[in-house]
Amino acid sequence: MTITAWDEIRTAYHVARLGTVSGAAEALGVHHATVIRHVDALEATLGVKLFQRHARGYTATEAGMDMLQVAQATDDQFAQLVSRIKGQGDGVEGELIVTSLGAFSYLVTPALVDFQLQHPNLVVRSLTDERVYRLEYGEAHVAIRAGAAPEEPDNVAQKFGYQNYALYGSEAYVARCGMPESQADLQQHTFVAHDDESMRAPSHRWLTANIPQENRRFRATDDRVIRDAIAAGAGLGFLPEICANEIGGLVQVAPSRPEWAVPLWLVTHVDLHRTAKVQALLSYLKDLSRSW
Repeated sequence: MTITAWDEIRTAYHVARLGTVSGAAEALGVHHATVIRHVDALEATLGVKLFQRHARGYTATEAGMDMLQVAQATDDQFAQLVSRIKGQGDGVEGELIVTSLGAFSYLVTPALVDFQLQHPNLVVRSLTDERVYRLEYGEAHVAIRAGAAPEEPDNVAQKFGYQNYALYGSEAYVARCGMPESQADLQQHTFVAHDDESMRAPSHRWLTANIPQENRRFRATDDRVIRDAIAAGAGLGFLPEICANEIGGLVQVAPSRPEWAVPLWLVTHVDLHRTAKVQALLSYLKDLSRSW
């Protein structure tokens, strides 16, 4: 395949993915006339129509959908290759992508800032999302994950310790509603909880099993909102011990339990695991976690 042919396929892939010439042009950083020229030339080469043109944009034909699947796989492979090449090298420099849940920011962000100060030639990118980033496609160098041990065959997962959770209320809430003396007392209190009933976090499962739904009166989908609501006095709720200690103004109404703890993992892809910057970050995080 010539470079020109791949350019045309890649252009058609973005048209199929986005549905418009203008969208593809913006994604590729080219003029819309270049997009039209590439699509027309590819259709002429293949002898088939890849798109139905209409007023709202372009819709892929059956042949266009086949092209889309092949082009997407090829584009992913190129992205993976580029990430591996960028991840190689003998120094702790260049781009370092770390992904974790936003709820871990109070731990992860200060650690990454300190690590970058030690290695000023690094560009750190911290990505937070509920979805699992695909390390095999080079979306991140290091992932910090919670829950069950990751099982992807090409990933290296190392135990990173546990996140210990305890039950807290604000000083204002406890002054207003009293300090629960037993688990039975908890039935009389208002709680802050996650809005997703299917959450698998151990503390959330305990909450849904032991506290009536009508007592869970403040609900949110973001752990940071839950933290802020507890601190503001909306009710009792679960927080990581190390996070609660940093906030201040909170009262621990029930100590941490082993069944509430969440295991943490450092995950890397086997192709990047031995690179200098990944090894340096892993060593730094594991050393730092001993103080947590």
